[in-house]
Amino acid sequence: MAAHYLDFERPIADLESKIEELSKLSETAGPGAFDGEIQALRDRAQQLRKEAYAGLDAWQKTMVARHPERPHLKDYIAGLIDEFVELRGDRKFADDQAIVGGLGRFRGIPVVVMGHEKGHDTTTRLKHNFGMARPEGYRKAVRLMDMAERFNLPVITFVDTAGAYPGLGAEERGQAEAIARSTERGLVLETPMVATIVGEGGSGGAIALAGANKVLILEHSIYSVISPEGAASILWRDGARAKDAASNMKITAQDLIQLKIVDRIVDEPAGGAHSDPAAAIEAVGDAVEDELKALMKLSASDLKKQRAARFYAIGREGLQ
Repeated sequence: MAAHYLDFERPIADLESKIEELSKLSETAGPGAFDGEIQALRDRAQQLRKEAYAGLDAWQKTMVARHPERPHLKDYIAGLIDEFVELRGDRKFADDQAIVGGLGRFRGIPVVVMGHEKGHDTTTRLKHNFGMARPEGYRKAVRLMDMAERFNLPVITFVDTAGAYPGLGAEERGQAEAIARSTERGLVLETPMVATIVGEGGSGGAIALAGANKVLILEHSIYSVISPEGAASILWRDGARAKDAASNMKITAQDLIQLKIVDRIVDEPAGGAHSDPAAAIEAVGDAVEDELKALMKLSASDLKKQRAARFYAIGREGLQ
């Protein structure tokens, strides 16, 4: 599959195209014919990548958060969860594959794990509805959290959605109520819960899986009440002004940590999580492990108090 380059990565794309051309020429010219030139171009491409990603604005970070090659939920499960057993259905209507969850072992710790899955190609994106859950997805999340509490299992969630599905059927089946119930269940859970924003954290569809004791976010992920395009359409009746909206919405990890909406930023490899998925997944695993082990020392009562204090502080302490 051809690599996907964002607009600001065009110079990098040009260099890597030249690297590919020289690599093909070296196959006919003989081993090592262009090794020096190829290595020089690779070093330059890596330097350009570091420089580009060191100075991203909010809109560019939005594009990175949506990058199609960015690791998704199933990549994190494959890389971090052993003996994963998927549990399906909400026991009321259907199984929503926009939210995938189940049981497994995270570095030896039995856990309930779940999150949004966007899919990686046309077939899987349709199967998972691009990560936009319907009410049955959030009711499945509640069922899994109920199970976690019953068996005293920590909960790990991975958030990556543009928002809950806004279709007529979803509204008819109680979308708002389902999101509220899922959010509430996380907030009163009597076992540790750690959420990580690994791509887009959009609106109530995201917070429904992020009512956690600790909310982590990848360096180039975003977390907001509405998409920049949606905000621009409402404010200026002009979706083309999404870049202006993004710069004013405080949606980046760096803004959110200052506002105390998130608790920790997980660094990404140079060039974003999509440039080295294995390294990104390992970094997320290390951060989740740190937070989870600390939370597992707390009693059920203390976990609920900590979670309540965390969310009550938003908008009070973060703006001082």
